[in-house]
Amino acid sequence: MKAIVVMYDSLNRHLLSSYGCDWTLTPNVSRLAERAVTFDTHYVGSMPCMPARREMHTGRYNFLHRGWGPWEPFDDSCFWQMSRNGVYTHLVSDHYHYWEDGGATYHHRYNSWVNVRGHEGDRWKAEVRDPEIPDHLGRVDRHDLVNRKYMQREELTPQSRTFAEGLEFLETNHAEDNWYLQIETFDPHEPFFTLDEWKQRYNHEWDGPHFDWPKYERVSESPEAVEHLRYEYAALLTQCDHYLGKVLDAMDQYNLWDDTMLIVMTDHGFLLGEHDWWAKMRMPMYDEIARIPFFVWDPRTGRSGERRSSLTQTIDVAPTLLDYFGIDIPEDMMGVPLRQVVEDDTPVRDVALFGLFGGHVNITDGRNVYMRAPGAANSPLNHYTLMPTHMRTPFRKEELRQMTVHEPLSFTKGCPVMRIPSQMSPVDADDFVTKLFDTQTDPEQETALDDAALESKMVSQLIDAMKAADAPAEQFERLELDS
Repeated sequence: MKAIVVMYDSLNRHLLSSYGCDWTLTPNVSRLAERAVTFDTHYVGSMPCMPARREMHTGRYNFLHRGWGPWEPFDDSCFWQMSRNGVYTHLVSDHYHYWEDGGATYHHRYNSWVNVRGHEGDRWKAEVRDPEIPDHLGRVDRHDLVNRKYMQREELTPQSRTFAEGLEFLETNHAEDNWYLQIETFDPHEPFFTLDEWKQRYNHEWDGPHFDWPKYERVSESPEAVEHLRYEYAALLTQCDHYLGKVLDAMDQYNLWDDTMLIVMTDHGFLLGEHDWWAKMRMPMYDEIARIPFFVWDPRTGRSGERRSSLTQTIDVAPTLLDYFGIDIPEDMMGVPLRQVVEDDTPVRDVALFGLFGGHVNITDGRNVYMRAPGAANSPLNHYTLMPTHMRTPFRKEELRQMTVHEPLSFTKGCPVMRIPSQMSPVDADDFVTKLFDTQTDPEQETALDDAALESKMVSQLIDAMKAADAPAEQFERLELDS
């Protein structure tokens, strides 16, 4: 048995041809949909990047207990479980957050890994002289501007190098058995940097300032600038599609369809001006962010060219892989194997919980989406961890001085944990508003519902789901919910 996961960052479902988009160029995504099963109601769990990857390892939500941070000593890892049971696991990634303080324990769960350098603000190339800052909208970053100078040929771009490493693994090992390959590119995450080869695929002209990296804020740019940024994203999306095609070519060349599972996925989507927002953090988690593309080819079922409507999530990836390789699923995993969903669309859950530490806590039944905003103080809120690390730095001494020892949680394998008060600020009342949507009658989520009976039902489901995840008591207080 063999398995490949191709993972993207910030891949927008609503801009893929197989999900109905008619203006972006993604022929290989359509080709994938012909060979695999396409999931129509697949949602994120914990946001953003590293919390989603923790879910990939552990098969359980984590955003109610901690923000961005490393793999914990008590965490399960499906990839570690696989390697301990005779499955060779290999990670190839240009997702540079793996090698920062807040993510530097995940890649060690694989037998081997490759770190491809240079994306976004990766502190890669060393130039003492400051780069020239172009006239621009949105963001620019010193390290990013330096790095781009070393990526002026296609084969030098991080995505190209990442897929080249993955294809090398397949060339070397395709005839072997019992392996897992994860090809993970940071694209199409911002900045939406591509060479002219990809930009020229679209009939788009722009004579304004440099703009391929929006700030995580409300849209303040002109409609023309918004359109430009969407085309910048589309060019990068088409590059992603191109390299997906190379993986599909390798599946064909090496006859891997007979004995190799293929999963193509992302961690979350991205707002490109929809709902008058950029990005994915402070705003409510609209479906452009939370409802994500997901494709599975399972050689055990042979199902291809079909669609599935059952509600699924990122937490289901780990148990699906373990089930595929015949490995016992740890009891702390909340996700479920998706073999039967792939086979005949058998439902595996009634609701899906999702959110961001310190933000809205959301729940969906696959049709209705309820976004519960915190109270204005956004407190109390604590991190529960044995790895007190933010994205790029350890917790500050001032934070650690407030730490208390907390009794073990249900999933910490008997280990007590640090309980560290969060330093998040009170919320902006304009950003944090409770919302309820019916995505069947209002797929664009333009008009929030005023339906007390439905809201009461969704609140009850939210409370039950939070309890099932062993949410700390203060999360209910923060959200002004009765626990």
